[in-house]
Amino acid sequence: MIPIAEPVLGEEELANVTEAVKSGWISSKGKFILEFEEGFARYCGVRHGVATSNGTVALHLALAALDIGFGDEVIVPTLTFVATANAVRYTGAKPVFVDSHPDYWCIDPEKIEKAITPQTKAIIPVHLYGHPCDMDAIMTIAREHHLYVVEDAAEAHGAECKGKKVGSFGDINCFSFYANKIITTGEGGMCLTSSDKLASKMRILRDHGMSPSKRYWHDRVGFNYRMTNMQAAVGVAQLKKLDHFIEKKREIATTYNSLLASVGGLSLPPEMPWAKNVYWMYSVLVGSLGGSQRNELIGRLGQSEIESRPFFYPVHLMPPYDNRRRFSVAEGLSRRGINLPSGNKLSKEDLKSVAKEVSM
Repeated sequence: MIPIAEPVLGEEELANVTEAVKSGWISSKGKFILEFEEGFARYCGVRHGVATSNGTVALHLALAALDIGFGDEVIVPTLTFVATANAVRYTGAKPVFVDSHPDYWCIDPEKIEKAITPQTKAIIPVHLYGHPCDMDAIMTIAREHHLYVVEDAAEAHGAECKGKKVGSFGDINCFSFYANKIITTGEGGMCLTSSDKLASKMRILRDHGMSPSKRYWHDRVGFNYRMTNMQAAVGVAQLKKLDHFIEKKREIATTYNSLLASVGGLSLPPEMPWAKNVYWMYSVLVGSLGGSQRNELIGRLGQSEIESRPFFYPVHLMPPYDNRRRFSVAEGLSRRGINLPSGNKLSKEDLKSVAKEVSM
C-alpha cells in the first residue's frame, strides 16, 4: 500500500519523549510545552503560542477568547473540513458560508463582503490543502468592517502569502498537529497571537478558566484544552525539521507536476504568483463537473493499493447545516477533487507508480 500520508518520526522525537517520561512531567506541565509554544510562534513571526489538545479546540478557544457567541455570525468557506464550521457552532454563533475562488480554491475575498451583516463578528479564512488565502485582501475587508480574523492554518504550516507566513495575519491563528499534518504531535494544536491580552485570556480558558493568581478559583467557565508535555516533546523535535519537510513536500509536487503535466482532463494544484504552496496534500481536479471520472480514479487507485482521498464535501450540503443556497465553485471542486499520496516518506518510484496509474 502506498499511503496518502504518514508521519516522519525519528530518534530526536524518541529522545525527547523519553526525557519527558523520565522527568515525570508527562501531563500538561513541563519544559517542552513552553519550548514548543515559543518556538512555533517565533517560526510564524508572532509573539505568543498557546498549545492545545487538538486543532479543532484551538479554533473553539480562539472564538471563545474573542467573546463570539449567540447572535453572532462568523464567515467561513464552505469548502473546508467540517471542524471549521463546527467550532463556530460550539460557541452558539452562526457560520455563514462563502464560495471558493476558482483559481486557488480558498475562500473568495470578492464574495466575503456580500456575506457581511450587522451580526458578523469574524472571518475564518482556511488555507486549503497547503495553499494560502489572499490574506491582504481579507485583512483589508476585516479592517473596513471592524471584524476579527481567525486564520485556520491547520493544513498549511509554513505556507506564505506575499512573503509572510500564514498564521501571522489574524487576531488569532490556529494550527493542527494531527498525525497527517506537515509536522505532528500525534494529536495537538496551537493558537498564535501577538496580543498579550488574548494570549493571557486563552491560557486561562484553556485551563478550566482558573484564575492565575488564585488557585482553584474560576472566574468564568473554561475548558480542558491543554497539550501534554509528551506531545510537545514530539513537537519540539518536529519543528526543527519543518523547513526540510516543506522542501520535501515541494519536491514531491514538482515531481508530480512533471509526471502528470500531459495527462488529459487533469488540472494540477495551483500556486498563485503571490503564494508559497506547501502542498500538504497534492490535490488535483479530474474530468468534468459530474465527478464520475474522479470516483473511477479513486477506485482504480485503491485496486492498485494506492490510497487517495476525495476533496472535502462543502459543509453547507451536510445535514447539520442544511443551507439551501448553492455554491457552484466549491461544489464543482468537491466533485472533481482528489488528494494523491503526499507523505514525505514517498520515494520517486512511489510517485512514478501513482502517476502511471493516474495516466491510464
